[in-house]
Amino acid sequence: MNPEPQELFVYGTLRKGGANPMHDFLAREADFVGAATCCGLLYRVDFYPGLVPSAAPDDRVHGEVYRLHRPPFALAELDRYEACGPGFAAPTEYLRQVHTVRLHDGRDVPAWVYVYNRPVDGLELIRCGDFFARP
Repeated sequence: MNPEPQELFVYGTLRKGGANPMHDFLAREADFVGAATCCGLLYRVDFYPGLVPSAAPDDRVHGEVYRLHRPPFALAELDRYEACGPGFAAPTEYLRQVHTVRLHDGRDVPAWVYVYNRPVDGLELIRCGDFFARP
């Protein structure tokens, strides 16, 4: 397994339909692979969500996978957008980590995921795991 995947899993404002200029950047810098899920719980932080990893197989967050053309370049820009990594005071709101995600065709692949890194007390749990789903 490649320790530095080219795939990125997005589950919030970077998804298609998120009306975010950074999605336009992602669309230029990556190929859309397809819908996917990641084991985790999804919380509404503000106008954006946060994924917290879970070991329970039924805890699934819905999103999309992109294959980055130039991973170091794209990830550096996305790290700045997510305010994590070098140059940001710890603890940052997000951490970029590699997790296994399940593609729409059933394949499991490693992908970068921005994981929420703050307490979730008082945050709304999005039970369906899809930030764009309407209650």
